[in-house]
Amino acid sequence: MTTFSQADLSLPDSDGKPMADNTEQFRWIVMIKENLEVLFANDETVFIAGDLLWYPVPTRIIAPVAPDVMVVFGRPKGKRGSYRQWREENIPPQVVFEILSPSNNAEEMERKLEFYDTYGIEEYYLYDPDTFRFDGWHRQNVHLTKLWQLEGQISPRLGIRFETGQGELVIYRPDGQRFLTSIEMDQTAQQERQRAEQAESLLNQERQRSQQLEDYLRSIGVDPNSLP
Repeated sequence: MTTFSQADLSLPDSDGKPMADNTEQFRWIVMIKENLEVLFANDETVFIAGDLLWYPVPTRIIAPVAPDVMVVFGRPKGKRGSYRQWREENIPPQVVFEILSPSNNAEEMERKLEFYDTYGIEEYYLYDPDTFRFDGWHRQNVHLTKLWQLEGQISPRLGIRFETGQGELVIYRPDGQRFLTSIEMDQTAQQERQRAEQAESLLNQERQRSQQLEDYLRSIGVDPNSLP
């Protein structure tokens, strides 16, 4: 039976803020989160969440943050009201993504960077869909260090590749497949179903032709099984 300390019970699972301020920010959050879910669907030890409060320590003195997308290696998938690190074998998220909106200010983002630096994030990526600005930090030795070249950069943890040379950020899976929106995923699935149906139809036609030929041979007294 799970027990909860008084500290656990006093920590809310929501900060009262919306997940996104506009459709473009929401589109990017969902696209990154869902594509990562697909990428690690068969690995039960990778937990991925969007807009989930992360409490690194059991106190309200340290204000939690809710990364737009966070990835935790070494923790099981499953439902959570918030990510309470002391209940997760004290494993912090290793990778976070933030998608900027007009309401985000420099002070807020500096605070988040400091938080991620302090509490163990290994990779931090920040994208502004309005200006196409893409920034990244990797932990080197003790602190997060800004990356000055992100074109073609591959995430050490995720294995995904970032391309920034064509304006809008494009993210590729390790197999070369581009990150897709939900609509594109559905369209791709439909195309795969259509191809499978067409292949099945062609196979059935070939079977019918083969059967017709066998029937004809038998009708003229030839055993099709005796033919070379």
